[in-house]
Amino acid sequence: MELSFPYGKETHTIDLPYSRLNGVLVSKLQNYKIKKSQVELVEEALSNPIGSSPLSELAISKKKVVLVASDHTRPVPSKVMLPPMLREIRRGNPDADITILIATGCHRRMNREEMIYKFGEDIVNNEKIVVHDCDNSPLVKIGILPSGGECIINSLVVDADLVIAEGFIEPHFFAGFSGGRKSILPGIASRTTVLANHCSEFIADPNARTGILEGNPIHKDMIWAGRKAKLSFILNVVINEKKEAIYAVAGDFEEAHKAGCDFLSSLCKVDAKPADIVISTNGGYPLDQNIYQAVKGMTAAEATVKKGGVIIMLAKSNDGHGGEDFYHQMADEPDINKTLSTFLSRSRNETAPDQWQTQIFIRILKKATVIYISDAPDQIVKDLHMIPAHSLNEAMKMAEEIIGSKEAKVTAIPDGVSVMVIE
Repeated sequence: MELSFPYGKETHTIDLPYSRLNGVLVSKLQNYKIKKSQVELVEEALSNPIGSSPLSELAISKKKVVLVASDHTRPVPSKVMLPPMLREIRRGNPDADITILIATGCHRRMNREEMIYKFGEDIVNNEKIVVHDCDNSPLVKIGILPSGGECIINSLVVDADLVIAEGFIEPHFFAGFSGGRKSILPGIASRTTVLANHCSEFIADPNARTGILEGNPIHKDMIWAGRKAKLSFILNVVINEKKEAIYAVAGDFEEAHKAGCDFLSSLCKVDAKPADIVISTNGGYPLDQNIYQAVKGMTAAEATVKKGGVIIMLAKSNDGHGGEDFYHQMADEPDINKTLSTFLSRSRNETAPDQWQTQIFIRILKKATVIYISDAPDQIVKDLHMIPAHSLNEAMKMAEEIIGSKEAKVTAIPDGVSVMVIE
């Protein structure tokens, strides 16, 4: 059987005998058919908001409007979503002063080329756009999170008369799901606030896992921040493997988000198929631009690989490791158990940048060997305690040698960020 895996904007393939294939874990989203276009779905959602008045009504008399938009690391079809949102705001108030605030969280800044690719030239040339910087933007403390950390966010949001957001909903490896409240925390929050929310205690919590919101301490903080920031309205979509919207919700940031999460859960939960070798990806571009982000796709493999097995991870990683702190936390200490102990000894307000990603990555490495197919330099991959490879055939030979069998069972996960693997 020929299996295909997204890699950047390309694909990698491998032929496997049926006798070795233990299962292919895919979301039912890929087979979800709808006759409506992306534009029609978005328009319908805006016309039927959940738990909220229409956006045009919310905009009446609102002078300063901040529209929080996703950044280049998120495959949100913003070209489809932003124009009708801007139209609805101006239908309610033609004189509204609108700022599009790009929610970078702790990611790097977007450049103009990336903005045009994501938003289109018309919006980039004609709208007021500000890129959030978690360290250097004007920031304001708005309270204390339930966890005890300070909640500090971009002052543009604090000063706004109306705060709205666009985004997408996908399984998230420690927040349960992306979308909704994440536009505020971590989207436009300070680094201090993000670090407190992503502390080792919360990352280690069994409820801080893919698809779990109830009892998830990270989600609880995010909801609090969304309310305190007065996030009034969201437009979120669910996308397929082509990065096209197949479902849209709009309205109250909690109620509409829950409706989207319920829809997604009904389609993307899959049962684990334990195997010695598991192949996974981060869904291709734009989610596989660095190793840091690729940890997400590895968690799907983690849920189905046998203890002591091998994960083959494909992620183009043309931007390299994706985080200096993440890189040095892994590269500077050969003993991952010592690094993990250090993290667990820290209080939430002592969390180091990228510590959460490293903590989850170490959890994966403690269960399985990771062979990493990428365009990143081999030395960087080795520094991060993985084995570099450049093709699936090469990686499979390595995996077979590690397992000690050319007949080892294989589970394939073509898109590791689109499925919720139930152990």
